Amino acid sequence: MAAVSVFPSPRELGAALARSVVEAAAEAVASGGRFTLGLSGGSLVPLLARELPPALSAAPGADPSRWLVAFCDERLVPPEHPESTGGAYRAFPGEATPQFDLLLLGVGPDGHTCSLFPGHALLQEQHSLVSFLLDSPKAPPQRVTMTLPLLNAAKALLLVATGAAKAPVIKRILEPRPEASPSLPAARLRPRSGRLRWLLDREAAKELQSPGSSGHEDTEESTENREQRP
Repeated sequence: MAAVSVFPSPRELGAALARSVVEAAAEAVASGGRFTLGLSGGSLVPLLARELPPALSAAPGADPSRWLVAFCDERLVPPEHPESTGGAYRAFPGEATPQFDLLLLGVGPDGHTCSLFPGHALLQEQHSLVSFLLDSPKAPPQRVTMTLPLLNAAKALLLVATGAAKAPVIKRILEPRPEASPSLPAARLRPRSGRLRWLLDREAAKELQSPGSSGHEDTEESTENREQRP
């Protein structure tokens, strides 16, 4: 089951996103002493830059000094480069598959997430946790990215989408038709034992048949839960 929360605007969504990150951090620090967070770029950056600092100041238990932050994908260097994103995973000694406490992900109008694009061979990757591509259909062509095995091992996945341009693909992912073509990359996010949640603004959710109406965390009971079909 995927929880879907719909907000009146990106500002309300950003505040809820920041609170979700801070709550996950406080829980992880309290239970294990550190918080492992994977971040995507794009529209998530201005949302977090605006809303995360005040949320952190209100939650001392989240303790940013205990955070390990990595990128869910990167567009700059091949994996053998010393600046490779893959180097972040050395912080998980002895684990067959690193398990992040929280991964924050976006989704493109074509349904891509991280640097996993529709129809690309990387969608079939079952062994490498971090891989590279030289032929990204969206510039720049050279990227590194987390793969589905690593993404779906996370304790929590939080996907964020804003704006009317995302509405058609959000409908395809959350309300798929039986005769639809093979699932889009973002629709393949199915945590094995973790939680999956979508944060949408009203424009991104406008084509859903019965979008949730949550605008604030304290009205979370109005959030709609949907089954995300294969």
